[in-house]
Amino acid sequence: MLINDDIEIEARFGQDETVCAENSEVGHLAKEEILPAPSREDKSSTQFTFDDMKLRVEDRLQLEAPAKLGRERFSIKVIGFLRGISLLVSTPITANGLRLQLLENEAVVMRSFCGQKAFAFTCIVKQSEKKNTDYLHLSFPENIQGIVVRKAPRIKSSIIATVHNVKASINETAALISDISSTGLSLDSDQELGNKGDTLEIVFRIQLHQIEVLLSIHGVIRAKIGIDNFNFSTPSILRYGIEFQDISPNDSIVLKSMIYEQMIDNPKRLM
Repeated sequence: MLINDDIEIEARFGQDETVCAENSEVGHLAKEEILPAPSREDKSSTQFTFDDMKLRVEDRLQLEAPAKLGRERFSIKVIGFLRGISLLVSTPITANGLRLQLLENEAVVMRSFCGQKAFAFTCIVKQSEKKNTDYLHLSFPENIQGIVVRKAPRIKSSIIATVHNVKASINETAALISDISSTGLSLDSDQELGNKGDTLEIVFRIQLHQIEVLLSIHGVIRAKIGIDNFNFSTPSILRYGIEFQDISPNDSIVLKSMIYEQMIDNPKRLM
């Protein structure tokens, strides 16, 4: 199945859904397994055209290196394209500051995210990196696949939070954020956090572009259910569905930035 740094750039996501997430400074991407290469037999995705990606000069793409190079992923920029002939991008740079050594006729998987659509396509290297250039000629994208993601994308997480019920006389306690979006989250706890309609103060830390950010957000309990716990030596777990309330513009931008970053780096976390 296909998919799923500047704060000023990230802020535009909430204002104009045509802005593409590859414009954000996603940097050198993680090595965890991600989208498979596009296949014409993949029935879980939809065919798109090159124009659907709305690529512009200096937009960011993600390049996945061939298997022999460990399928490592790199953030690169669009330099230009000649329709039907070639896509010109910046040369991928390794963590050691060296050019990624790609050979002519090797296949690389490219990914991008634009608005509410996530795309993947395969290109063939048309120019050998032995020439040590700062750009890379790729074949023009033909078989472009992708999916449309939900309006408020939600990702799986394992974030420890400190929770305080604003009105009830319940002590501050720890809980696990099991999934999160820009509009709410799920809290798992073996402690009573409150009832439907109660307001919680939720304090937690996230990583954004390798920087730790502390957030303190208020949310209302909209759902409360018990979830299966097969370890009978520990208390049963309660899951709380939380809707954010009066979230500050800055916290909203930080959350959206983190979620879009995860959608590019780790699309398997997308729910």
